[in-house]
Amino acid sequence: MNRPAAPFCWVITDGRAGNRRQALALAEAITPSIREVSVELRSPWSWFAPRLLPGTSMALRGNTDALLPPWPALAIGCGRTAAWVTRLMRYWSGGRTLTVQILDPRIDTSHWDLVVAPRHDGLQGDNVLAPLGSLHPVNDAWLDDARGAFASLGALPSPRLGVLIGGERHGKPVDPAVTAAFLEAAKARHGRDGGSVMAITSRRTPASVMPMVRAAFAGIPGIVWTSEQDGPNPYPGILGWAHRLAVTPDSVNMLSEACATGRPVHTRVDEPLPAKLARFHKELRASGRLHDMDAVTADSQEPLRETASIAARIHQHLGHL
Repeated sequence: MNRPAAPFCWVITDGRAGNRRQALALAEAITPSIREVSVELRSPWSWFAPRLLPGTSMALRGNTDALLPPWPALAIGCGRTAAWVTRLMRYWSGGRTLTVQILDPRIDTSHWDLVVAPRHDGLQGDNVLAPLGSLHPVNDAWLDDARGAFASLGALPSPRLGVLIGGERHGKPVDPAVTAAFLEAAKARHGRDGGSVMAITSRRTPASVMPMVRAAFAGIPGIVWTSEQDGPNPYPGILGWAHRLAVTPDSVNMLSEACATGRPVHTRVDEPLPAKLARFHKELRASGRLHDMDAVTADSQEPLRETASIAARIHQHLGHL
């Protein structure tokens, strides 16, 4: 009996939504032959990953059969736990698997064939690819599909303002006053432009913020989505149907995906940003893709879509194996 061919690419993450989204977006831009592997490390290995400690065979929690040959031609990991695996896969496969790690692994990048880290991380090396923002699946075809899946949003009054609300970042609690100022600025933007509002919270948005969001846009045409109780998550449809987007300043992923739509993107910053995030904001503004909430802009701008170019670079390296 013939065994099925091994998938061309393994996508390895810890299962977190943000890590999965970036790794899958890159893999899908390269090949349809994908196997997704979710891994979990026991302590103390999880504390030090991707650094290696003795006892590697005991580090993995759960089904270790997921990490057995035949090895793929390509392995893409995202996050520290995945970096532990992709680092070892280079050894396990005898160098036959091209290992690509997304996000700064915080150790020497030579442990991987390629490392993809956003420019604001300041990571340097001959094998480092440095996009401006995060990797994502948003392109014209994705947006067309999103508009089809959420066609009802297209019936909302124009212009449609998409409001994307993040939350806690690396354990830093959300300041209610800062959130209130952002919501008031977004509401004022709608008051100036008219039309409707499509507001959505994220997984990181604290429960305490939800009533503030609903109150801010009460009585305004549009939708407010805060959980599955409000129906299917309309995030793709909001990106697809928005004429303009207002995004809280805390999320590299949300800002990158908003800027990928080709629509003007606005934010409001009322407290100092961490240094890396501040550099990202500065680069977005310098490229003409991020604006103050009350800024006058054109109706469209150059979309931030870097996944395809990163995929093309990886194709080049695969051709040299």
